Amino acid sequence: MTNILWQNIIYRCVIGSRAYGLDDADSDTDRRGIYLPPAELHWSLVGVPEQLENEAAQECYWELQKFITLALKANPNILESLYTPLVEFATPLAQELLAMRDRFLSKQVYETYQGYVQSQFRRLEMDLRTRGQIRWKHAMHLIRLQIAGTQVLKEGTIQVDMSTYRDRLMQIKYGQMAWQEVEKWQTELALEFDAAFATTKLPDQPDSAWANSFLIRARRSAVSP
Repeated sequence: MTNILWQNIIYRCVIGSRAYGLDDADSDTDRRGIYLPPAELHWSLVGVPEQLENEAAQECYWELQKFITLALKANPNILESLYTPLVEFATPLAQELLAMRDRFLSKQVYETYQGYVQSQFRRLEMDLRTRGQIRWKHAMHLIRLQIAGTQVLKEGTIQVDMSTYRDRLMQIKYGQMAWQEVEKWQTELALEFDAAFATTKLPDQPDSAWANSFLIRARRSAVSP
């Protein structure tokens, strides 16, 4: 059945360091996307998995309902998949989803992004105190996520490409920036994020009614004639 499901991918894109403009010689190519299973398999006793994964190829494809559910919760990986400039394949149905991607953006971005960044920074600080080590690449991506979240609230869109900040972010990745300076930058970004949340024009909640309607139409399209 898995082979059949791989044939039902409706959207494929590249996210991660290559989409962020933060890749180097050791960077993988991370592909993400969506698959829409045939209705017969979806309705069967066996059912279908929430995602298809190929770890060797760095690929992951979410079943459409799972993808939409995560998008409504402002999951960063999902939203970046909708806004990445590196789209490799999109069926008409996926193109419709991309055209309406702003309906997933809401003030929920603040809670999801900021909550994750703050909790992960506390873990990094605990690692530093207990082990004397920092996961520098992780720290870089937390800073990147905070920048991206602030931009969503200010501009109503997701800027995946972080080339503007590449030099400073790569310094963090390679451990070339003092931890105190990283903390200072993170604190400044947190304040900027708070200010953006106070003035954002994004709605309180994403458009779940539209998302539900889209999912139902997609399900109907997956029914065999």
